[in-house]
Parts: sequence; structure tokens; C-alpha cells
Amino acid sequence: MKHTVAAAACLGALGLCFWWLVHPATWHGPTTWYVLMAASWLLFAGGAWLIRKAPRKNAVALILVGAAGLPLAAGFAPPRSSDDLYRYIWDGRVQAEGVSPYTYAPAAPELARLRDDFLWPAESPWCVSPETPGVVPGCSLINRPTVPTIYPPAAQAYFLAVQALSPPGTRERPVQFSAGLAVLAIAVLLVWLLPKAGADPRTAALWAWCPLVALEAGNNAHLDVVSTLFAVAALLAAALAKTWRGTVAGGVLIGLAVATKFTPALTGPSLLRRRPLIVAATAALTVTLLYVPHVLANGSKVLGYLPDYLVGEGYDTGTRFALLALVLPPSASLAAAAAILLATAALAWWRTNPDRPWHTATIMTGAFLLVATPGYSWYTILLIALAAMSDRPEWIAIGVAGYVAQYSSNLQLDGFGALQLGYGSALLVVVVITALRHFTSRRPAVA
Repeated sequence: MKHTVAAAACLGALGLCFWWLVHPATWHGPTTWYVLMAASWLLFAGGAWLIRKAPRKNAVALILVGAAGLPLAAGFAPPRSSDDLYRYIWDGRVQAEGVSPYTYAPAAPELARLRDDFLWPAESPWCVSPETPGVVPGCSLINRPTVPTIYPPAAQAYFLAVQALSPPGTRERPVQFSAGLAVLAIAVLLVWLLPKAGADPRTAALWAWCPLVALEAGNNAHLDVVSTLFAVAALLAAALAKTWRGTVAGGVLIGLAVATKFTPALTGPSLLRRRPLIVAATAALTVTLLYVPHVLANGSKVLGYLPDYLVGEGYDTGTRFALLALVLPPSASLAAAAAILLATAALAWWRTNPDRPWHTATIMTGAFLLVATPGYSWYTILLIALAAMSDRPEWIAIGVAGYVAQYSSNLQLDGFGALQLGYGSALLVVVVITALRHFTSRRPAVA
């Protein structure tokens, strides 16, 4: 009972930390944010350890309470570290008017009639100059208002659904609430279905109580949590499939995940271990069916801003791979990154236990993030869920690395140096803990 009470106390303190992080109080000083963020990660680590010692029923109840409550504690306020959700809201609004978000950029004159004071205030970080050709000038909360959307078709269906269910004047709250529901749905899947695969449902606390998940879903409402929901459901469906019908369900779900955001494709090698032709065919068919209407209407515009985004991030020239840059010139980094990921994918497929495919999916996704070294913490949301499924909390260090890069200026660090420090430290944590786990598992038991 004492472990249940202690874990509940950690959960309550976590909720307070998240609330104060996004709703700054008058007593907050210049260092309060750092103190609260550090405290939230320490409370998370302590709570995740304590919950393992609590009775299973008590633990599951607390995990679900956290999955429901923590994103709410981090929500109900404007996003603090990302403006992506405003593009989500705009894309949903545009579709509700019968216009494809791939056709026009938000600042296009054809969409000027959809502007309001919420998404197009008098002042904002994103302003379009009158000298910019082919657009209507003005300021917007939508990032990059002069380029079309970057998000795939399943994501667009999600944006439209949120728009359709949003009461007038609710601003950011519906999309934040929807992302919070996805967090809860993932937690429910984990505590319900992980035991059917022979795993401990208490590891779901690594997902449900993680500060990164609560803040990036509850406050910033990142789309990654929706694609992660589909990916987790796909992995569980494939693992528990007794017939080809279950495998088809897994293929459809991973297709939906990839058509929401492309990163869940990293789980593909692990999913292809059982009935690979069925998985590949159903996933490809799902993605194709979702894309066809948009391709027919917009052609190559269906890729939106994605190609320019990858170029802008430096992935085409190899200058973006921060850890590889420590040992290789940019001219060799792209080929090295491709070789590492192909080798990891082959290893993941070869070593996957089809009854628990999330173990190798964790390695594949973690390896990709260590190679790509993205500058945003929310790219690691999928990895947090996989780490919870496989009970490998050391991989969550990569999520912390994303924060080091994202807040490099606050930490007085050079941007590229912050990537190297954050992801290099995370790599060290993963290697050391994995080696220790391997060593202790092989050590003979003392009689």
C-alpha cells in the first residue's frame, strides 16, 4: 500500500509541475522553468519506479488517471514551445470549406475570406510583407504561411474531424483535448493488451506519466501522438494476431500511422516478421487509398512543404547529422546514415520476435533518431511509447536530448553543439544501460 500512496503523491506533484510550466504564476522567477522541468523528470523517474512495486490493479488505475489528467494539466493554455497546432486548425478549417490544404498556402488570396482575429492577429511571429508576390499581407499564428501544408492525408482527416467537432470560439482547446485523448487511448491499449503478450502493464507508466508526452500532447497538441496511437495499435494487433485477419488489421493500422506522419514506417521491419506479404500489401493499399484522391486533385502538390523542409534542415547534403559530423565530413554523412539505418533495419527484421515486435521497433526508431538528430523533442513521442512497451526506459534519454537541442539558446549552447551534447549523452546512456542489462542477464545466479 505504501508504494501506491507514494506513486500517487508523485503523480499529484507531476500534475502541479505541468500546470505551473504552462500557467506561470506570479511567484515564478527567471529560473523557475528549469526547476519545474527538472523536478517533473525526477518525479517521473521516481513514480515510474514506485508504480512497479504497487499492486497491479492499483498501478493500472493510477496509470490511467495520469494518462487522462496530466495532458489536461499541461493544456488549457496557448502552446508554449511550438506553433504547429495552428496549422492543424487552419488545415481543418480549409477542408471544412471544401478546399484542399495542398492547393493553396494559408496566405493565398483565395483563402483570405477564411481569416479571423484568432489565427490572423494584428501582430505575431509570422508576418507576410506586402512586397511578397502572390499573397495577401498580414500576420498569422500559422507557421510558414506562404507555403502549403506538410501533413499527409490521414492527418488531414484528423484535422477535419477536430474542426467538425469544435464549438465556435474554443481556439486551441479542441485540438489539445484531442491529443490528450490519444495519450489516454494509448495508455488503455498498453494496460489492456500488453498482459496478453506476457508483459507487465505497469510499464505503461513510462508512457502515461512522461513529461515529454504530457507537454507535447496536452499543451502543444503534436500530431505525433495520433500517429503513435495507430502505430501502437498496429504492433499490438500484429503481435496478438492468431489468423490472417489480425495481421490485416495490423497492416491497415500501420498504413494509417504512416499516412498520418511518416516516422511510424520505422516499425515496418519489425512488423514484417510475421506474414510479411499481407502486412506490406494491406499497409501499401491503405496508404494508396488515402493518397489517391489528393493526388488526383493536386498532383505532386500532395507532398506540400515536405521536400523543402528536408532541404532546409540540411538532410539532403548531410550537414544535419550531428553525431556523424563528429567523425565524418558532410559529404560522407548521408551515405553513412543510409548504411547505418539499412543495417539496423535488417537486424531488426532478423532478430524480431513476432510475438513482441516492439523490442526491435524500439531499437530501429531509436537508431533513426540518433542518426537524424532532430532539433525538436516531439519527434521522439513514438520512441517513448515503444520504450514503454519494451520496458527499456533508457531509450527515453533520447527524448531528453531533443529538449537539449530545442532549448539550446536558453541553455547558452550553440545549436549544433547542443545536438551533439544531447544526443551524444543519450547514446552513452543507452549503450551503458544496455551493456549492464546484458551483463547481468548472463551472470549465473548465486546459489
